[in-house]
Amino acid sequence: MKETYTAVMKKSGDWWVGWIEEVPGVNCQEATRVELLRSLRVTLREALCHGITRSTTFLLGRSAKISEPLL
Repeated sequence: MKETYTAVMKKSGDWWVGWIEEVPGVNCQEATRVELLRSLRVTLREALCHGITRSTTFLLGRSAKISEPLL
């Protein structure tokens, strides 16, 4: 299993939205950046454990890439 994943996070209005670049379908929305990162970690673990590989396109305009170890 891959050791690090790239979390892309963006403030959109009052919400933080984000997704994992390497795993389609892993995307979340939360009120704070900290909550978003926590949700992305949980969702990524679930996706990896259950083998979710469905393809999803999630575009929100220009985003800053933030690479952090998630697992």
